[in-house]
Amino acid sequence: MSKPSKVQRKALDALEDAAAAAQFAKKTAKKLPAKPAKKLREVARDAKDASDASKKAVRNHPKKVAKRAEKAADRALIATQDALAKVEAKAAAKARAQQKAAAKKAEAGSAKKAKAAAPAPVQVAQPVELPVAEPVFPVEPAVAVEPVAVVGPAKPAARKAAARKPAARKPAAPKAPAATEELATLTVAALRERARAEGRTGYSRFTKAQLIDLLS
Repeated sequence: MSKPSKVQRKALDALEDAAAAAQFAKKTAKKLPAKPAKKLREVARDAKDASDASKKAVRNHPKKVAKRAEKAADRALIATQDALAKVEAKAAAKARAQQKAAAKKAEAGSAKKAKAAAPAPVQVAQPVELPVAEPVFPVEPAVAVEPVAVVGPAKPAARKAAARKPAARKPAAPKAPAATEELATLTVAALRERARAEGRTGYSRFTKAQLIDLLS
C-alpha cells in the first residue's frame, strides 16, 4: 500500500477526532438528565457516523471526508460543553436555594427560642393611701408620707444570645470539570493545530502529554 498523502493524513486525523468527540459526548450523556442526555446522544451518533468513512473514500475524496469529520467533531464538543455548563448552573442555583432556606429556618428557630426564654412581665403593686383619722384634741398636722413604688427587675437581654449564634456555613460550589479531559480526547495533530491557532511556538516535537500541558 502506498504511503498516504498529506491530505489523506489530515482526513485520517479528522476521523480520529470525530470518533474521540463522539465517545466523549456519549460518556457525558450518562451523567445528564434524560432530556439533555437524549440530545447529546444524537450529536454523538452523528459524530460516530462521520468517523466511519471507508479507506476508499479517504483515498478518493480526502478533503470531503476531512471536512465532514471536523464539522461533526466540533458540533459534538460544543454540544457536550453546553450540556455540562447547563447542569453546573442548575446545580449552583439549587445550592443557593438550599442555603437560603437553611438560613431562614435558622433565623426562625433563634427567634422562637428567644421568645420562649423571655421572663413574664412583673406586676407592680400600686401605692395604697391610708385614711387619716381626725384628732379629738387639737394636734399638729400630720406629715404626709409619699408612697414608694416597687420597681421590678430589669428584663434580661435575651436577644443577645441569639445574635452570638454562629451563622450557617455556606456549601461549597461545585467545581468545574477539568479542561484537560476535553484535550485528552483530541489527537496529536488536532492538539498541534489548536496550538498553532493560539499562537504557540516550539511545540512541533512535543508529545501528546506535553501538548495538553501547553494548552491547559
